[in-house]
Amino acid sequence: MTKIQNLGRRILPALTVGAALALLAGCAKLLTFAPSHEVNLNIKIGQMIMVGFRGLDVNDNSPIVRDIFDRHIGGVVLYDYDVPADTPLRNIESPAQLKQLTAKLQAASPIPLLVAIDQEGGSVSRLKQSAGFPPTVSAKELGSINDLPLTRRNAAQIAKTLAELGINLNLAPVVDLDINPDNPIIGRLGRSFSADPEIVTSHAAEFIKAHHKLGVLCALKHFPGHGSSTGDSHLGLTDITHTWSSEELKPYQNLIREGLADVIMTAHVYNANLDSEFPATLSKPVLTGLLRKQLNYDGVIISDCMQMRAIADHYGFEAAIRAAIEAGVDIILIANNSVFDEDAASRAIAVIKKLVRQGKISHQRINQSYLRIKELKERL
Repeated sequence: MTKIQNLGRRILPALTVGAALALLAGCAKLLTFAPSHEVNLNIKIGQMIMVGFRGLDVNDNSPIVRDIFDRHIGGVVLYDYDVPADTPLRNIESPAQLKQLTAKLQAASPIPLLVAIDQEGGSVSRLKQSAGFPPTVSAKELGSINDLPLTRRNAAQIAKTLAELGINLNLAPVVDLDINPDNPIIGRLGRSFSADPEIVTSHAAEFIKAHHKLGVLCALKHFPGHGSSTGDSHLGLTDITHTWSSEELKPYQNLIREGLADVIMTAHVYNANLDSEFPATLSKPVLTGLLRKQLNYDGVIISDCMQMRAIADHYGFEAAIRAAIEAGVDIILIANNSVFDEDAASRAIAVIKKLVRQGKISHQRINQSYLRIKELKERL
């Protein structure tokens, strides 16, 4: 255990939140990445895992703290509602409670931790007004008004809230086009700015820039486009073969070109015209061929949750992780909020280690993801 962590674990619980955050800020200057060739393979693999967990508070014995310190996981994702337990108290109760929780999570990690949340605005907002957080506006409403300064102000309020809470990655904005208004997961929920890719691009750019000003990263979602679908990939395999068009790539192309793509999240959608075998999250033609080679993106790719039924109902755990990494995914997201598995992180890490040991995934491929994650975190 490092001196930093020993210090944090001994004194963090006794500090006020403000003092704890000040301590963390000082310690952060010492938290630098070693050169890749000096880093243990276990650390590189751990950095590729982001997991959801239960608890409003943590201590040395919390499973998530063990995952962070012992297994080196690179990120956590926060939720307000626990779907499997059907309870409104998962990780978020109040601003003060959440700020202390994120400080303790960071203190447990010798490497800067990605602390992520879905705070899009509108219906997909984990930080709700009823819990003491500022109100938000949906992307659809902002896109309909089409006033960029208004979008900028709303995004700045979200970014300010996240930065003050110690959350450094917003799993937003949605850059799906609102092609199908009856789409159950995008259109009906008002998560898209517009059906016009230029409007989506301009509002997403304002959203991202407002976050960057306060040191918060963003994830574009859901590649290669979920807005034309007729189904919900949370509930099963969603086929967009006959509804998707290359127009849905334009916001990604534009934002990549502008240097505004910190992270890109995949969609669990199937398009036989792009890959006749796998949905996008598991597809090398989609992620490596289309996103990396054609759109020239070399940043971090994060999967949508690997427990969603579009993946879980059709692929085994090991097969899905192997295919995702081979496809080009850098961070495996296990949200633990459709089902809950306390050992999900350790299981995923064990699978990746086994695949490397068997030669099915190369050390070079793991190193590629590690270097992308390292570069992303150095921006924090």
